[in-house]
Amino acid sequence: MDVRFREVDPFNCWIWLHFADQPGGAERGYVETAFDSWFFLGKLGGFNAENLQTHEGGVDLGWLPYDTESAERCLPALMHNMGPMEYQDDWARCWVDLGTSDALALDVLINALRQLDNDVLEITELVIGGLNEDWPIDEEPESPFSRD
Repeated sequence: MDVRFREVDPFNCWIWLHFADQPGGAERGYVETAFDSWFFLGKLGGFNAENLQTHEGGVDLGWLPYDTESAERCLPALMHNMGPMEYQDDWARCWVDLGTSDALALDVLINALRQLDNDVLEITELVIGGLNEDWPIDEEPESPFSRD
């Protein structure tokens, strides 16, 4: 799976998936579950790079002193919105407003989609940001901002 980034606006970001073949219903279910799960964690503030205490704790997590006060001092990192997954032939796209979540969110999504590519369906390309000339955008779903 090739991963490419185009111009990324975190408050107005399209994520494009190109499949080797048009995905069937079960395969679409896996893709949609991955995106829904990812968004739910983001909506709850799970992608906050300011508070990665266990990651920074190293390999041995036994008896790790978790600093609750430090965690409470961190600014929130919340995703705001996500539109429905849309399909056209061997492409899928999803609009997201990443809000204040950190770029860690994209790493988690890429890792999950790489595993999906290995286990379930072949994703030839993941494109984050930008537009696809063959599939025009009318307006962002649930966007709090108007293009006017």
